[in-house]
Amino acid sequence: MKTTLAMKKTEKTKVAGSSTRGVALIYTMLILTLLTVLSLGMVIALSSQTFIGGYYRNFRGAFYAADSGVNIARQAMVNEILTLVPATVTIGSQPLPAGSDTTVQTYINSTYNSWGSLASGQAANSWPGQFEINAGAPATFTFANCHLSYTPSGAPPAGGPYTCTALPPAASTCSATAGILTNCYTINNFQYTYNYAVDVFGQVKGSEQTELADNGNIQITVNISPPSGVVTNPSFAAWGMFIDQYNICDGSTLVPGTISGPVFTNGAWNFGTAGQYIFTDTVGSHNPDAGYQFGGGCNQVAGPSSSSGGTTIAPNFQNGLNLGQPSIPLPSDSYSQKWAAIDGKGIGEHGVVPPAIPPPPTDADMNGLLKNAAGSAWPLAGAANGVYMPFTTSGAPPAGCAAQPCMTGGGIYVKGNATVTLSAVIPNSGPANGHKEQVFTIVNNGTTTTVTVDLTNNTTTFTQGGSTEVINGVPQNLNAAPPTEAAMLYVDGSITALAGAGASSVQDSSAITVTALNDITITGNLTYKTEPVTTTQNQIPGTPADTLIPGSNNGQVLGVFTAGGNINLNVSGGSNLEIDASIATIVAGGTGGLQNTGGSINTLNIIGGRIQNDIKNINTTTRNVFFDRRFAQGNFSPPWFPSTTVTTIPAGVETATAISPVVTRVQWVCKSCN
Repeated sequence: MKTTLAMKKTEKTKVAGSSTRGVALIYTMLILTLLTVLSLGMVIALSSQTFIGGYYRNFRGAFYAADSGVNIARQAMVNEILTLVPATVTIGSQPLPAGSDTTVQTYINSTYNSWGSLASGQAANSWPGQFEINAGAPATFTFANCHLSYTPSGAPPAGGPYTCTALPPAASTCSATAGILTNCYTINNFQYTYNYAVDVFGQVKGSEQTELADNGNIQITVNISPPSGVVTNPSFAAWGMFIDQYNICDGSTLVPGTISGPVFTNGAWNFGTAGQYIFTDTVGSHNPDAGYQFGGGCNQVAGPSSSSGGTTIAPNFQNGLNLGQPSIPLPSDSYSQKWAAIDGKGIGEHGVVPPAIPPPPTDADMNGLLKNAAGSAWPLAGAANGVYMPFTTSGAPPAGCAAQPCMTGGGIYVKGNATVTLSAVIPNSGPANGHKEQVFTIVNNGTTTTVTVDLTNNTTTFTQGGSTEVINGVPQNLNAAPPTEAAMLYVDGSITALAGAGASSVQDSSAITVTALNDITITGNLTYKTEPVTTTQNQIPGTPADTLIPGSNNGQVLGVFTAGGNINLNVSGGSNLEIDASIATIVAGGTGGLQNTGGSINTLNIIGGRIQNDIKNINTTTRNVFFDRRFAQGNFSPPWFPSTTVTTIPAGVETATAISPVVTRVQWVCKSCN
């Protein structure tokens, strides 16, 4: 049988159709396989995401549990040390005895040495958390230091400086001479610093844990209510800031910044919204209210904060705000400082019982005690201008002086207006090579006078015009036994420019008070050769600003005082200004204050204190007062600085009050975070 062409075509067509059906099946199988793989991938991805999310949730939960544990342990340390402060303290003892730190440390490690739940009071089904202190690194709470603040009672007594473990005599040991209590002290407060470290594990569901470590220091200030019936005469240098007259809600506000040291006003404090206020020590006022100045008005509140229109003013009172306190008496004039420059005693030889002030010296008094560099005595008819010092040139040398001429008083007396420059000098050549010198350069009535106090050789070189007198001895405080180096520069007029020269203004071991009858204008930095306190937190690791620097108390001290005028700041606009001194414009009934008469100041740093009758415009962006903690040590202050009188009642015990602690965190580390 023959095959036709038509039959061949039909056969070929059937074969082609059969082949197409096989390829479609293969495609279908491939698609099904791909869908299966994709589905499996989605399941795996979803499971991984769920696993990762759960792990991350547990990890973060453990992290927060550990962080909460750190905060709980640290706060427990604060709470425990506060519970150890008694309500009363026996005179002659301190409120927190040795071993208090061990008590707190033992409590923390025994309380948090096993997993502790953070779930107290938590909502149902919330994520549970727990923490424990690392057994391999137990928490530590150790005593670092204690600073004692105290003031002498009556005339400055011998003894000291005293410490928290070597306390001053109790009030019962006071003696009375001519009605003046001596040999006793009033303790103001104890300031304890403890270093802490805590290492904590945190955990929630699952086995994930986080380890956090935190360390720093905790500062506790225990204020002491002094025994009553004791008369104390604290120097005004004992305040970081004192304002006599400050009316509540008068439209002005304090400049923001940090103020350390005790702060007080016989008026009221007014705070604004422009910046942050930080007060590291007690803040007090005579007014029972404080003023909080908002844009729309001023709130008078008997408390540490106030709110208006959604804005809150809340100064940081680290050691409390004490309102409605007794006012502080003010000095009546500067006669004591005037006498000090002449006789080195101030009030010591005039039959006047402190805190009364002697009458001013007469021309006859000054004629017998003062000379210029040429050896000419103060004129009996009085002097119109000139620079004079107390020294003798003939006769038997006074006690303590080997040969004439001999220094007999406390400093330098200037009649008329003057410019004054202070400089700390150590010559590198000549007879005084390597000597520590304090130099006073005074321009009065067109004449330049230089007084060089050689602290190493115990001599004073008095140069004026073409005359020079080298005097045996240095200006000194003759009230001290034995007498100590101390210089009173008294200007019977105005100081039109006061500044330092060179790298520093006040030499180590030099004690100076600059006093003027009228205004004092500061035109440049006044700095110590060696700074006594820190000016930043952690400058000494783990300590706040204004911490005493070990080895830096060399007796260097400066006071600037006027009873009859203002202390003016006059520097170029945009400058920074540093004044290492306690500065005072204070007198009963006075109106003096610290004010800016020059360009705007960027940052004003006062290392010492600020004492004034009235608060005035200092035209400063930031003002910081770093209190010189040496002024809290009873009998240390600028020489013959103005003082006040406080009377209290003797008692066998003193009231102790622990103020809000200050926690400084130095380091926070997540030890398990990679």
